[in-house]
Amino acid sequence: MSTLVPPLFAALVDDASMLPPAMGGVIESVAAHRKHCAAGYAPLVGALLVPASFVDLEVSPQGLSVAVVNDAAIAALPVAIAKLRAAGASVAQAEALVARRGEDPQPGLGALRELATREPDLRVYAEIPLSWGLLAALDTVAAARAEGVAIYPKFRVGGLAAELFPTPVELAAVICACRDRDLPFKLAAGLRHALRHTDPETGFTHHGFLNVLVASALAVDGGEVADVAEVLAATHPLPLVEPARVRRDEARPLWVGFGAGNVLEPLTELIRLGLINSGDG
Repeated sequence: MSTLVPPLFAALVDDASMLPPAMGGVIESVAAHRKHCAAGYAPLVGALLVPASFVDLEVSPQGLSVAVVNDAAIAALPVAIAKLRAAGASVAQAEALVARRGEDPQPGLGALRELATREPDLRVYAEIPLSWGLLAALDTVAAARAEGVAIYPKFRVGGLAAELFPTPVELAAVICACRDRDLPFKLAAGLRHALRHTDPETGFTHHGFLNVLVASALAVDGGEVADVAEVLAATHPLPLVEPARVRRDEARPLWVGFGAGNVLEPLTELIRLGLINSGDG
């Protein structure tokens, strides 16, 4: 299959097959990622997300673009990065949680800033809880970036409890706050489908990745929180597909992307919505 991936969707989906809830085997995940990188839809696929505790891989990541996702202390990240690079992987990205909900994110941000300063070629994503201290944390990230430090925010928009799913207004406020500070951001968890939907098994309402993409573009164009929230709340493709279609040949604004346990799922949905063209090659 050959697939035409427009610039709007370039590197939108990181391969999170090693992370929960997918938790694929290392050998299988690395082999599958190599196939993704050789496929016609390869431009859609970002880095292979590797937990820091998995750095002693059973198979070589030689030549792969990987991102280390911290599942231990932030201080363990440099060792994990060094091991993956020694194994031949291209490590240009690291992600780490800076605090639990209700904790002060500033110490964790300080530690990640030190890492980003020592590793100028590394893009460091600080996972900031959507709770107390958020805006001050964004100010800290913006100040670091103004000094040339390659640090970016990341937010979790789903999980195993209802309070981990921000409302459209809450997420719209975060997107606009990033827009106001010129902060490209990543998202994690909860983005299972292109459109906003309610999971019939859990009852949790998930954000749609197409909603987020169109909402981010609207924010960059000057949209207010209420306007951005309206886009995030849409459950029908009609108000989302056309705004995305007219931007297909442009770089994606503000939103860096997200991770998926199976990158074929978002690919299939984008093809079904007519936003990526597929054909036999």
